[in-house]
Amino acid sequence: MPDASPIPFHLAPRVILERLAALAAADRPRVVAIAGPVGAGKSTLASLLSTCIVPTDAYLPDYDLVAPSERDLPHHADFPRLLGDLGSLLSRRETRIPVWSFQTHKRVGDTPRTPADVIVLEGIHALHEPVLPLLDVRVFVDAPRDIRWSRWEHIERTGQRGMGVEPAREFFHGVAEPTFSRFESLYRARADLIVSNDQFTHGAPA
Repeated sequence: MPDASPIPFHLAPRVILERLAALAAADRPRVVAIAGPVGAGKSTLASLLSTCIVPTDAYLPDYDLVAPSERDLPHHADFPRLLGDLGSLLSRRETRIPVWSFQTHKRVGDTPRTPADVIVLEGIHALHEPVLPLLDVRVFVDAPRDIRWSRWEHIERTGQRGMGVEPAREFFHGVAEPTFSRFESLYRARADLIVSNDQFTHGAPA
């Protein structure tokens, strides 16, 4: 069960790193998982914790192979590849993770990832069942829906992702939100820490 009180976003990096430091010594990297709905600030928090970040978005399916209403469902994600890549990083081996394009909505190649003492897995399904045995600290980041959409809208208006404002709006309200709501209570219950991110920032919509 998560700690009783949500942690303000600006305090979250320190609290998470203190939680890691309190763990017993290990001969492998530690893994922090950061889950939460679209626009909550998962990728921003991840960037404050480590240089070795594995986004679950990288393991999304090619959208043209999946019905629109099912595109964010975890059973369509490539969890076998994700588990293999995390296993390599935990063994301190450089690996290559997929690159998934928000412009073409499909995998377009791969990119190297170098292991670090802290590995961060971030994404809407970062607390899904298959990865749980690998995790040392589990985090759930949340923010009000209107703020989350404002963050994503800013990203699209400034051309940082290339989906376009109206397609992004349709996806946010028609697919992302209803899909994540099916898993939200489960992921919250699995988290060690709940982080509240209720201030608008011009950050990534993840």
